[in-house]
Order: sequence, then C-alpha cells, then structure tokens
Amino acid sequence: MTDPGRSDVFAEERQDHIARIVEEHGRARVSDLATTFRVSGVTIRKDLAVLERQGRLVRTHGGAMTVGRAGAERAFDVRERLQRDEKDAIGRAAAAMVVDGESIALDASTTALALARHLKGRGGWLHLTVITNGLRIASELAGHPGIGVVMPAGFLRWEALSLVGPLGEGLFEKVNIQKAFMGAAGFSIEAGLSDATEEEAQIKRLMVEGASEVVGLVDHTKWERAAFATFCETADLDAVITDAGAPAAMVEQLRRSGIAIHEVTPTVEDAATSRRRLRTGGSAPW
Repeated sequence: MTDPGRSDVFAEERQDHIARIVEEHGRARVSDLATTFRVSGVTIRKDLAVLERQGRLVRTHGGAMTVGRAGAERAFDVRERLQRDEKDAIGRAAAAMVVDGESIALDASTTALALARHLKGRGGWLHLTVITNGLRIASELAGHPGIGVVMPAGFLRWEALSLVGPLGEGLFEKVNIQKAFMGAAGFSIEAGLSDATEEEAQIKRLMVEGASEVVGLVDHTKWERAAFATFCETADLDAVITDAGAPAAMVEQLRRSGIAIHEVTPTVEDAATSRRRLRTGGSAPW
C-alpha cells in the first residue's frame, strides 16, 4: 500500500490517500488502512463514509472497493447497506408472523436476511424449518437451537451469495412450505414482484409456487417499478410488509384487492441494531 507518511495526516489528505489506495488495488480493508495510517478503525470507517458520499468508492463488508467493481447489480454487502433501518423493521414484523413448527422459505435478499436475524433474536424455537437459497441466511441460522436449515442444490451466484439453477427444482417438489417470504428488486400492480435476473427469479418462482402463503418484503424504494423478471404475480400475493414511505394510492389499491398490507416504522432499536451490525459486519463469515 501507499506510504501515507506522517501519522498526523489531516483528514482530507488521509481520505485522498485512501481513495488512491482503493483505486490502485481495487479494494482495501479497514484493518489494513487503520494500520497503514496509524488511526483507529472508527476513524477509517468515517473516512470511507465521506468518500462514499463523494462517489469515490463503495463501502463493503469490512472495507471498500472501487465504484466500478460494484457492477450493474449491486453486490450483496453493498445492497445490505441501503434502507437498512427499513429492512430491519420489515424483518422484525415478518418474524412475528412465523409460527413454530412451520416450514418457511426465504429468498436470498437482504431483507430476508434481516428476517432471519430476527428469527434468531426471537428464540424459543422447537422445530422451525427454513428453506433458503441464500448463503448468508443459511450461515446466520446454522446451528441455532430449534431451527433447521435446508438448501437447494444449485450454482453459486457471487453477486447475491445465492444458489440458483434447475438443480434445486427437485427439493420444492418434495416439501410443504407454509409461508414464503420474498424480497424483490421491483414491485408494481402490473408486474407483481420482480427481480433483476432471470436466474434468481427462477428459484423464487419455485418457492412461491410451493407455498401456501406468499408474503412480499418490499421497502418503499422498490414500489411502482418493474425489474427484469417477474416471479410472483400481484394476484398471488397474500400480504406485503413495507415501510411508511410506500405510495398511498398503490397501498389502497392492493388493500381493495384483498392483499394485506403491513406498514412498519423503523424504531430507535432498529436503527441502533442496524448501525451495530454495520460496524461489526454481522455474524456471517462472507
């Protein structure tokens, strides 16, 4: 890495150094930067936040990478940062809908990961089965008392940390799913729940088709937009959990059609939990 020189480099100078390091190497870790500049990890994270707001890099799990590396579909750890308070509140409400003894399906979305964390926090499970194609979700729940994790076969998609492809079809023909909790890249009346890729949409369709009840987990930024591939028609939805920013007219239209809409508001606890997970990087190893 570039030698920063003196330990008392002013913040703006240090940030310029950090930006050049990330540009040169493609990515950098907080721990390495803290050692290089002889400052705390907290200081480096503040520097990275400033640089991200300036559009000079993208913060990731434990560090940062160049903007170009984020790609057209945002990497999982980048997407996890977006609307994190809203996602945490949605996850909390979704976890409250789960009944012990059920088999539930969770897709590989960042909002479903928030749900998984609240399932852990709720505790007291005797026999809950979670079927998921998300590696982060499986890792989050693995070994937790009373929760069994089932994963379909498939090919690994690094961008979403998920398993996709036709190899997983056999699983969904053999299991009974009481509730499927689905995140989405887009949600509109005409297109229903949609995803950015057909690969991801394919396995989500299997979850939806195999479930007795389908619950959409959709923060307000996904409403009134259609992503590339639909995986659940609006008529097939039983409920949607969202935040208070969802468009009122569409919310009312869905309610009139018989779909239960649960609007949640992030609490101080949700915000504090999100910030804590952001600092620690969560419990999953990826």
